[in-house]
Amino acid sequence: MKEKVLVIIPAFNEAESIGKVVGDIPKDWVREVVVVNNSSTDATEVNARNAGATVLREDRRGYGFACLKGIDYARQKPMDERPDIIVFLDGDYSDHPEQLPQLVRPIIEDGYDLVIGSRELGEREKGAMAPQQIFGNWLATTLLRWFYGVKFTDLGPFRAIRWSSLMEIGMVDTTYGWTVEMQLKAAKKKMKCTEVSVDYRRRIGVSKITGTIKGTFMAGYKILYTIFRYL
Repeated sequence: MKEKVLVIIPAFNEAESIGKVVGDIPKDWVREVVVVNNSSTDATEVNARNAGATVLREDRRGYGFACLKGIDYARQKPMDERPDIIVFLDGDYSDHPEQLPQLVRPIIEDGYDLVIGSRELGEREKGAMAPQQIFGNWLATTLLRWFYGVKFTDLGPFRAIRWSSLMEIGMVDTTYGWTVEMQLKAAKKKMKCTEVSVDYRRRIGVSKITGTIKGTFMAGYKILYTIFRYL
């Protein structure tokens, strides 16, 4: 495949799962897998490197901070080595990395800028998403449709975006607003967006967001704030 695909995986204390995530990525579809160790206190970094990933460190804790670190790494590559497509996925093994080609194909074959892996459209293991996640996704995607005129069913972390489109969007969020920022900015810029169904399972370990009341509240607040901020 001539398109250069780079995978970015933000990871905070995912020692038990990160090796599985990296190991299940179809290697014939990607040039490089980058794991951003987001101030982990366990063996996440060692296990990611042992699985064959490039490991970066980002000590400022936050999902967006980790993703931005991976983007900056790609930006610093020589022009002829920069990726054509960036794929983001989580390090907790809730996504199915082997489904990566489903997200990349619409960009390569049909000219899409952004492809969201929708857990709402795919098969979801019972208990994989907490009730507050399901409601939050519904609310956020409804607001995106009302205010930005774009139809999404999910803010899923498993997604692919064309490198040039990512640069045009200019991502800035450093925490929980990362996913919705990308989607609403793509809508504002009239980019060609779509969704594909992806499967979802119970994560390994405890969620840092929905696993705590504080995390749930902060994530919900930041997502809503981001949606209204860019109106």
